[in-house]
Amino acid sequence: MRRNARTITGVAVATAALLALSGCSKEYNDERGKGDAPVQGRQGDNTAAEVFNFPDGFGNLATKCVGHGNRAYVTTNATGPSNVQIVKDDTCG
Repeated sequence: MRRNARTITGVAVATAALLALSGCSKEYNDERGKGDAPVQGRQGDNTAAEVFNFPDGFGNLATKCVGHGNRAYVTTNATGPSNVQIVKDDTCG
């Protein structure tokens, strides 16, 4: 009886892990339209953005230099499109 319980527990844990990992796949996000846009020739700026977290119920803010002399500000929004602003910033070379 004890061996069956361990086997069932092991199978349940393995199944849960597999389901959790499959939900985080690149293909899953791409199929839902939530993946990154393709970049021609894989050329682009993959540096991290600076993220400011706001309390639950409010969109977070991410910012980084884009292009030459510009800074982008992007808010997250679970219910609709994100807000994006690009402004001139002399600190962005």
